[in-house]
Amino acid sequence: MATRLVQIAMNARDDSALGRFWAEALGWGVDSEGPGVTNIEPVGIAYPDPAAIFVDVLRVPEPKTVKNRVHLDLASTSAAHQAELVERLRALGATPADVGQGDVPWTVLADPEGNEFCVLEPREVYRDTGPMAAVAVDCVDPRAMARFWGEAMDWTLHEVTDDHAVLRSAKEVGPYLEFLRTPDVKTVKNRTHLDLRPYPGDDQAAEAARLRALGATDVDLGQGDVPWTCMADPEGNEFCVLTPR
Repeated sequence: MATRLVQIAMNARDDSALGRFWAEALGWGVDSEGPGVTNIEPVGIAYPDPAAIFVDVLRVPEPKTVKNRVHLDLASTSAAHQAELVERLRALGATPADVGQGDVPWTVLADPEGNEFCVLEPREVYRDTGPMAAVAVDCVDPRAMARFWGEAMDWTLHEVTDDHAVLRSAKEVGPYLEFLRTPDVKTVKNRTHLDLRPYPGDDQAAEAARLRALGATDVDLGQGDVPWTCMADPEGNEFCVLTPR
């Protein structure tokens, strides 16, 4: 049995407005499966597909209060493309953000609701990821995160050091999942979380039990009676186990 990362869920006060921003940022389409949910989907790719990590923007009442521990990194193909992308994103409502990055070759911005993200300088490793280069997660112990997430999903572990861990779909397509060591610890519910989905024919409850054995815990986010299972990894990062598909 195994799961795979199929989408991220991003909290927002205004899911429609933030969804439009991210659709424009990624060059993707917009849909909605119901009130309070805006779906951002790559054009021409049928869900789920390892070539892309889809984005669900979910309406919540609470505002953002601290720096996000999960953020998106956007890819660029040249220095000119990076500059053009930053300019276009600022025209869409993004603003410069200072997260203590100092003098770095990438540009840190915040979306219209304050969610930090990075526009990366051209890097060969991201040449075939599509517009989303990576989903980056702050953590205390990248090696521990690599052990958990390497077992939780069927993704391939590409690199692990004391400072970072890098995974990618076993199909070698789509964005990377990266765990980056940071000194700060998690204090509030993450406004962006990972959604995992078992494969067709697998058992959702059995997958959840397997993840608990690896160190995951059940969490109550006020979700009520829903078809997915809400859990947290060993550092408390929330994620959901969806129904098989």
